[in-house]
Amino acid sequence: MIGRSSTAKGKTEKLKLEILKKVRQYYGLAHKPAKFIPHKTRIQYSGRVFGPEEMEALADSALDFWLTLGPYGDLFEKKMRKFFRSRDFVAVNSGSTANLTAVMSLMSRQLDNPLRAGDEVITPAVTFPTTVAPLVHGGLIPVFVDCEIGTYNINPHLIEAALSPKTRAIIIPHTLGNPCDMDIIGDIAKRRGLYLVEDSCDALGGTFQDKLVGTFGELATLSFFPAHHITMGEGGGVVVNAGRFSRIVRSVRDWGRDCWCATGKSNTCGKRFGWQLGDLPMGYDHKYIYSNLGYNFKPTDMQAAVGNAQVERIPDFVAARRKNFKRLYKGLEAYCDRLVLPTLDSRSNPSWFGFPITVKEGLSRRELVAWLENANIETRLVFGGNILKQPGYQGIAARVPGPLEQTDRIMNSSFFIGVYPGLTEEMLDYVLKTFKGFFAEKADRVHA
Repeated sequence: MIGRSSTAKGKTEKLKLEILKKVRQYYGLAHKPAKFIPHKTRIQYSGRVFGPEEMEALADSALDFWLTLGPYGDLFEKKMRKFFRSRDFVAVNSGSTANLTAVMSLMSRQLDNPLRAGDEVITPAVTFPTTVAPLVHGGLIPVFVDCEIGTYNINPHLIEAALSPKTRAIIIPHTLGNPCDMDIIGDIAKRRGLYLVEDSCDALGGTFQDKLVGTFGELATLSFFPAHHITMGEGGGVVVNAGRFSRIVRSVRDWGRDCWCATGKSNTCGKRFGWQLGDLPMGYDHKYIYSNLGYNFKPTDMQAAVGNAQVERIPDFVAARRKNFKRLYKGLEAYCDRLVLPTLDSRSNPSWFGFPITVKEGLSRRELVAWLENANIETRLVFGGNILKQPGYQGIAARVPGPLEQTDRIMNSSFFIGVYPGLTEEMLDYVLKTFKGFFAEKADRVHA
């Protein structure tokens, strides 16, 4: 029996190596970069960038058929903890559920001073919808602060005046990878005793004062959707910087259960039937005791396998985004009389998600965007613009302590183009040539 088992294992391992070798060969044939053809090749604002390593890891996981989060998930979380030097890192199935997990963790009864329905949370009016949705669903009151043209982040100088006795937390996204002013925001949070959560979905690898974005608050969130810095397909994560949140975040992700056994394990605590919590009877199975409101937000192990390979690419991806950003900035400086280019803070080193642009008075965003799109250059607006103008967010319980003039200007006049690592020098040259053609056509029209 032992001999046959050993032989069978050897055969399966040999076959697996053959399969993975074929996968690598398949990648070289099926995913070979296509030749760039101006006007015909779509220049995406973002997209997945991967190699044979990701496909091999995915195939390896599929062959093991560990469908739920497992060994690759453990390794992925370990790598991300090491990257952030954080107390913990908890993988989830999207950036949106990362935000929901973070908010639900702030409301956990296991905290000494949790958020409660009716408490206020400072957040910018220019935002992604699922940064706000968890607040609304939790009965919390978002307090919308105006943003800045150029940084597209919350205006840090307006936060102090927006506080009230009900303010309990600050949740801020680093818009398009541009770090917020964490000196001001961190100081306010510390002095006022506020929870601080960084929505870092757009900003993986960026720094402020040489400190990684995502390490300033108690919690931070990430997205691994294909548009983001690394991808698992669908996926996300919560960076845990305050140790008291580690078990809570995992509990919220894992149905809200009190048990901390890994998948497929039982009795890690040594007293599975020796607990008494809540109003349950003594000895109730610990695997079925729930100390938090939670859901199943776990990704699959196959997603984590892809993430493991992607983590190794973070330094190169970040460098490529910065290089592409600088190339576009230098090329677009000639149009500073017509365009507002991004504002760069000397204290930060962004890991850019995109290149934001605001058209100045007299220039039509719609006309410029149409020109770019007709040239097959993909554009995007700055997420939800003024979130309160979105149909799904009209009439929500919220507080607006001041005018949202710059927010509305961003909604009406701003957009962004891509800087992701899949863009080549040839593509960037074409983008800049297209801008040049637009302004040349405008000039010809004026002189006609």
